[in-house]
Amino acid sequence: MVNQCFHRRAVLAGIAATALLPSISHAQGYIDLDWEDLLPENETSLPSALRGLLPHDEQTSLTRDQPASTGVRTDWNGQIVRLPGFMVPIDHKGTAVTAFILVPYVGACVHVPPPPANQLVFVTTSTPYESKNMFEAVNVIGMFGVSSLSTHLAEIGYALSADEILPYRN
Repeated sequence: MVNQCFHRRAVLAGIAATALLPSISHAQGYIDLDWEDLLPENETSLPSALRGLLPHDEQTSLTRDQPASTGVRTDWNGQIVRLPGFMVPIDHKGTAVTAFILVPYVGACVHVPPPPANQLVFVTTSTPYESKNMFEAVNVIGMFGVSSLSTHLAEIGYALSADEILPYRN
């Protein structure tokens, strides 16, 4: 009887834990991440104050207003992931983007102070992506990892080597 109760509790605990983890698309071969998955375990969301837009004439030194990061997560180091977000182009080859910062909301790093480093992902790709506009919504699939990178726009906490960049679709 004790073993059955213990087994039942272990199964229920496993089901509950699975519901909290990012979804894994085995058929596609990647882990679906959301921006909250990149925050340390006790942190639940970005402050709403970071999501407002500033007038264009108040953009003088947004990088100095970047909130401090509360840490990064190493759970998905070396894993193939899919993460949706908005592109802030950094490098081009002709008209196509070869490196960009993936941000969680439109305007981050350009119109508002950048989010904390644990909410920014530096993306590189060997296949240049023809971006339709500066803040294009995309899904990026590739190898994910923790990184410490400083750009003229922000401090960045993660890197993703893109195998595929697709226009955003649920």
